[in-house]
Amino acid sequence: MSHTTNPILTRICFVRHGETDWNAEKRIQGQTDIPLNETGRAQALAMAFNAAHASFKAIYSSDLARAAETARALAQREDLEVKWLPQLRERHYGIFQGITAAEGAGRYPEAYQHYLARHPDYDFETGESMTQHVSRVHEAVDWMVRHHAGQTIAAVTHAGVLDILYRKATGRPLHTPRDFVIPNCALNWFRFDGQGWHLESWGDRHHLTQVLVEVPE
Repeated sequence: MSHTTNPILTRICFVRHGETDWNAEKRIQGQTDIPLNETGRAQALAMAFNAAHASFKAIYSSDLARAAETARALAQREDLEVKWLPQLRERHYGIFQGITAAEGAGRYPEAYQHYLARHPDYDFETGESMTQHVSRVHEAVDWMVRHHAGQTIAAVTHAGVLDILYRKATGRPLHTPRDFVIPNCALNWFRFDGQGWHLESWGDRHHLTQVLVEVPE
Protein backbone atom coordinates (compact mmCIF):
# COMPACT_ATOMS: atom_id res chain seq x y z
CA MET A 1 0.00 0.00 0.00
CA SER A 2 1.40 3.40 -0.94
CA HIS A 3 1.18 6.38 1.35
CA THR A 4 0.87 9.96 0.15
CA THR A 5 2.78 12.55 2.13
CA ASN A 6 1.09 15.93 2.36
CA PRO A 7 3.46 18.76 1.42
CA ILE A 8 4.46 21.22 4.12
CA LEU A 9 2.57 24.44 3.47
CA THR A 10 4.16 27.81 4.27
CA ARG A 11 2.23 31.06 3.83
CA ILE A 12 3.80 34.51 3.44
CA CYS A 13 1.94 37.80 3.39
CA PHE A 14 4.05 40.19 1.31
CA VAL A 15 3.40 43.90 1.77
CA ARG A 16 4.73 46.79 -0.25
CA HIS A 17 5.90 49.71 1.90
CA GLY A 18 3.74 52.82 2.39
CA GLU A 19 3.86 55.84 0.13
CA THR A 20 6.86 58.18 -0.07
CA ASP A 21 7.18 61.63 -1.61
CA TRP A 22 9.12 60.06 -4.47
CA ASN A 23 6.23 57.64 -5.10
CA ALA A 24 3.89 60.62 -5.33
CA GLU A 25 6.30 62.35 -7.73
CA LYS A 26 6.74 59.13 -9.75
CA ARG A 27 10.49 59.16 -9.12
CA ILE A 28 12.39 55.90 -9.41
CA GLN A 29 13.64 55.14 -5.90
CA GLY A 30 15.53 51.91 -6.29
CA GLN A 31 17.83 51.66 -3.28
CA THR A 32 17.80 55.39 -2.50
CA ASP A 33 16.72 55.51 1.14
CA ILE A 34 13.56 57.64 1.10
CA PRO A 35 11.30 57.70 4.20
CA LEU A 36 7.53 57.38 4.29
CA ASN A 37 5.47 60.54 3.91
CA GLU A 38 2.39 61.35 5.98
CA THR A 39 0.13 59.31 3.74
CA GLY A 40 2.55 56.38 3.87
CA ARG A 41 2.58 56.38 7.65
CA ALA A 42 -1.24 56.39 7.72
CA GLN A 43 -1.27 53.51 5.22
CA ALA A 44 1.18 51.52 7.35
CA LEU A 45 -0.97 51.90 10.45
CA ALA A 46 -4.13 50.94 8.56
CA MET A 47 -2.37 47.90 7.09
CA ALA A 48 -1.06 46.81 10.48
CA PHE A 49 -4.52 46.97 12.02
CA ASN A 50 -6.07 45.03 9.13
CA ALA A 51 -3.38 42.34 9.01
CA ALA A 52 -3.59 41.65 12.73
CA HIS A 53 -6.30 39.04 12.26
CA ALA A 54 -3.54 36.74 11.00
CA SER A 55 -1.12 35.25 13.49
CA PHE A 56 2.41 35.73 12.17
CA LYS A 57 5.32 33.72 13.52
CA ALA A 58 7.81 36.26 12.19
CA ILE A 59 7.97 39.58 10.34
CA TYR A 60 10.74 40.22 7.83
CA SER A 61 11.59 43.43 6.03
CA SER A 62 13.92 45.10 3.59
CA ASP A 63 16.30 47.31 5.56
CA LEU A 64 15.48 50.45 3.52
CA ALA A 65 13.74 53.13 5.61
CA ARG A 66 10.37 53.09 3.82
CA ALA A 67 10.01 49.34 4.30
CA ALA A 68 11.46 49.36 7.81
CA GLU A 69 8.97 51.92 9.10
CA THR A 70 6.08 50.03 7.50
CA ALA A 71 7.27 46.77 9.04
CA ARG A 72 7.63 48.32 12.49
CA ALA A 73 3.96 49.34 12.45
CA LEU A 74 2.97 45.72 11.85
CA ALA A 75 5.54 44.35 14.31
CA GLN A 76 4.28 46.62 17.07
CA ARG A 77 0.74 45.42 16.47
CA GLU A 78 1.92 41.80 16.54
CA ASP A 79 4.33 42.33 19.46
CA LEU A 80 7.25 40.97 17.42
CA GLU A 81 10.69 42.20 16.45
CA VAL A 82 11.37 42.92 12.79
CA LYS A 83 13.95 40.63 11.18
CA TRP A 84 15.99 42.46 8.55
CA LEU A 85 16.57 40.76 5.22
CA PRO A 86 18.52 43.01 2.79
CA GLN A 87 17.77 40.62 -0.08
CA LEU A 88 14.22 42.04 0.03
CA ARG A 89 15.51 45.45 -1.09
CA GLU A 90 14.27 47.10 -4.25
CA ARG A 91 16.34 46.69 -7.40
CA HIS A 92 19.21 49.15 -7.75
CA TYR A 93 18.35 51.28 -10.79
CA GLY A 94 21.74 52.93 -11.18
CA ILE A 95 21.59 56.09 -13.29
CA PHE A 96 17.78 56.06 -13.17
CA GLN A 97 17.55 56.45 -9.39
CA GLY A 98 16.05 59.79 -8.39
CA ILE A 99 14.52 60.67 -11.74
CA THR A 100 11.17 59.98 -13.38
CA ALA A 101 10.81 57.66 -16.34
CA ALA A 102 10.05 60.69 -18.50
CA GLU A 103 13.29 62.35 -17.38
CA GLY A 104 15.13 59.12 -18.10
CA ALA A 105 13.77 59.08 -21.65
CA GLY A 106 15.23 62.54 -22.23
CA ARG A 107 18.58 62.14 -20.46
CA TYR A 108 19.38 58.53 -21.28
CA PRO A 109 17.41 57.48 -24.38
CA GLU A 110 19.32 54.23 -24.90
CA ALA A 111 18.93 53.24 -21.25
CA TYR A 112 15.25 54.14 -21.46
CA GLN A 113 14.75 51.68 -24.32
CA HIS A 114 16.33 48.95 -22.18
CA TYR A 115 14.02 50.01 -19.34
CA LEU A 116 10.92 49.73 -21.52
CA ALA A 117 12.02 46.42 -23.00
CA ARG A 118 12.84 44.98 -19.56
CA HIS A 119 16.12 43.59 -20.86
CA PRO A 120 17.20 41.01 -18.26
CA ASP A 121 20.92 41.75 -18.28
CA TYR A 122 20.88 45.55 -18.41
CA ASP A 123 22.12 47.12 -15.16
CA PHE A 124 21.58 50.88 -15.72
CA GLU A 125 25.37 51.31 -15.85
CA THR A 126 25.87 51.52 -12.07
CA GLY A 127 22.99 49.39 -10.83
CA GLU A 128 21.65 45.87 -10.85
CA SER A 129 20.35 43.76 -13.71
CA MET A 130 16.94 42.12 -13.59
CA THR A 131 18.68 38.75 -13.63
CA GLN A 132 20.67 39.66 -10.52
CA HIS A 133 17.58 41.05 -8.81
CA VAL A 134 15.52 37.94 -9.53
CA SER A 135 18.29 35.72 -8.18
CA ARG A 136 18.48 37.44 -4.80
CA VAL A 137 14.68 37.65 -4.44
CA HIS A 138 14.36 33.92 -5.08
CA GLU A 139 17.19 33.32 -2.60
CA ALA A 140 15.38 35.37 0.06
CA VAL A 141 12.06 33.61 -0.43
CA ASP A 142 13.63 30.15 -0.44
CA TRP A 143 15.47 31.03 2.78
CA MET A 144 12.28 32.18 4.52
CA VAL A 145 10.37 29.09 3.39
CA ARG A 146 13.15 26.78 4.65
CA HIS A 147 13.33 28.50 8.03
CA HIS A 148 9.57 28.80 8.54
CA ALA A 149 8.23 25.57 7.07
CA GLY A 150 4.58 25.13 7.97
CA GLN A 151 4.25 28.63 9.42
CA THR A 152 2.59 31.90 8.43
CA ILE A 153 4.88 34.92 8.26
CA ALA A 154 4.88 38.46 6.85
CA ALA A 155 7.47 40.31 4.77
CA VAL A 156 7.57 44.03 3.90
CA THR A 157 9.28 44.83 0.63
CA HIS A 158 9.10 46.85 -2.61
CA ALA A 159 7.24 46.98 -5.93
CA GLY A 160 10.09 45.43 -7.89
CA VAL A 161 10.26 42.45 -5.54
CA LEU A 162 6.49 41.98 -5.68
CA ASP A 163 6.64 42.13 -9.47
CA ILE A 164 9.00 39.16 -9.43
CA LEU A 165 6.88 37.22 -6.92
CA TYR A 166 3.67 37.77 -8.88
CA ARG A 167 5.24 36.66 -12.16
CA LYS A 168 6.84 33.59 -10.59
CA ALA A 169 3.55 32.45 -9.03
CA THR A 170 1.39 33.14 -12.11
CA GLY A 171 3.79 32.12 -14.84
CA ARG A 172 4.07 35.58 -16.41
CA PRO A 173 7.36 36.14 -18.26
CA LEU A 174 9.75 38.72 -16.81
CA HIS A 175 10.18 40.59 -20.09
CA THR A 176 6.50 41.38 -20.65
CA PRO A 177 5.02 44.76 -19.60
CA ARG A 178 3.49 44.89 -16.13
CA ASP A 179 -0.27 44.41 -16.50
CA PHE A 180 -1.10 44.37 -12.79
CA VAL A 181 -1.03 47.00 -10.05
CA ILE A 182 1.17 46.87 -6.94
CA PRO A 183 -0.53 49.13 -4.36
CA ASN A 184 1.30 50.56 -1.38
CA CYS A 185 0.46 48.67 1.84
CA ALA A 186 -1.82 46.12 0.20
CA LEU A 187 -1.77 42.52 1.47
CA ASN A 188 -0.51 39.92 -1.01
CA TRP A 189 -0.78 36.31 0.11
CA PHE A 190 1.37 33.49 -1.27
CA ARG A 191 1.71 29.86 -0.31
CA PHE A 192 4.71 27.65 -0.88
CA ASP A 193 4.73 23.84 -0.98
CA GLY A 194 6.43 20.98 -2.74
CA GLN A 195 4.66 21.93 -5.95
CA GLY A 196 5.99 25.50 -6.13
CA TRP A 197 4.85 29.08 -5.50
CA HIS A 198 1.12 29.87 -5.51
CA LEU A 199 -0.74 33.17 -5.35
CA GLU A 200 -3.69 33.09 -2.93
CA SER A 201 -4.80 36.72 -3.09
CA TRP A 202 -3.41 39.94 -4.50
CA GLY A 203 -3.71 43.64 -3.77
CA ASP A 204 -6.09 43.54 -0.79
CA ARG A 205 -6.30 47.19 0.19
CA HIS A 206 -9.83 47.58 1.49
CA HIS A 207 -8.29 48.82 4.73
CA LEU A 208 -7.01 51.89 2.86
CA THR A 209 -10.41 53.23 1.82
CA GLN A 210 -10.18 56.04 4.37
CA VAL A 211 -6.54 56.80 3.56
CA LEU A 212 -5.44 58.97 0.67
CA VAL A 213 -4.45 56.27 -1.82
CA GLU A 214 -1.00 56.33 -3.41
CA VAL A 215 -0.15 57.60 -6.86
CA PRO A 216 0.54 54.57 -9.14
CA GLU A 217 4.08 54.03 -10.40
